[in-house]
Amino acid sequence: MITHVTASDADFEENRPRMFGIAYRMLGSATEAEDAVQDAYLRWASADREAVEHPGAWLAKVVTNLCLNTLTSARVRREEYVGPWLPEPVRTDDGTLGPLDSAEQRDSVSLALLVLLEQLTPVERAVYVLREAFAYSHREIAAVLDLTEANCRQLYRRAAGRVATDRAATAEARFTPDPERWQSLVETFMTAARGGDLARLEGLLTADVRFVSDGGGVVSAALRPILGRQKVARFAVGVLKKYAGDLPVSVAEINGSPALLFGESAVLLVEFENGLVSGLSTVLNPEKLEFLRRQLSRS
Repeated sequence: MITHVTASDADFEENRPRMFGIAYRMLGSATEAEDAVQDAYLRWASADREAVEHPGAWLAKVVTNLCLNTLTSARVRREEYVGPWLPEPVRTDDGTLGPLDSAEQRDSVSLALLVLLEQLTPVERAVYVLREAFAYSHREIAAVLDLTEANCRQLYRRAAGRVATDRAATAEARFTPDPERWQSLVETFMTAARGGDLARLEGLLTADVRFVSDGGGVVSAALRPILGRQKVARFAVGVLKKYAGDLPVSVAEINGSPALLFGESAVLLVEFENGLVSGLSTVLNPEKLEFLRRQLSRS
């Protein structure tokens, strides 16, 4: 005789990391992801546990659909966002977003990919995240979203195609050097930027380098991306002088890649291409750094 085991709060806690991982990748916001997981718990607490045969599948469906609702309203808020929008940075060397052992797993949480996912419809984003980051089958995705398997395949092809096209358009041939090489490149860049050595700094940048700063209207920042080696060099010198003059600088793994932390006031991610800086992304909006601050306080 097979005895049915009633789902418990232990099942919820076991699935919490995966729920948070799904929600963060879908929303690009750790704060909103936490809210989604909390809302999922409220539904779990009031659910008929006897009827829940597979807690993991039930919870994935609940949190995904909560995120779909959030994305619909978030789209309006992001259209009104002041300046460029970047995802909330998350420290990833502590397992917060799950294992990142492969290049594909790291890519699934990179700021560059999360920005590209903003171009997808909410349902396309859900299908893409479940398939790419969590290796759900199309049948499992269909059950989560209450769609046909054929529809999910079509949505995935469309989403993957759009992401690939956007990457090609932005010439994303970037890579993360090994830690020692990364440290050396960044130290050279920082020395030149802090010393105001524009000529040397320009020599470290690709011709089409791009600098994106997210202040959200809360902190002064460029209202559109800065493009080109001369403009980026001048902007980098000004930003570091204004925001990072006397702040302690440390290195942490953020969204799967090494990044610079300037106290608790800013995060700077540096992308490289053929040994030169090809992209800089800095999050200055203090509201977007709150989750990271909490992570750092626990370390």
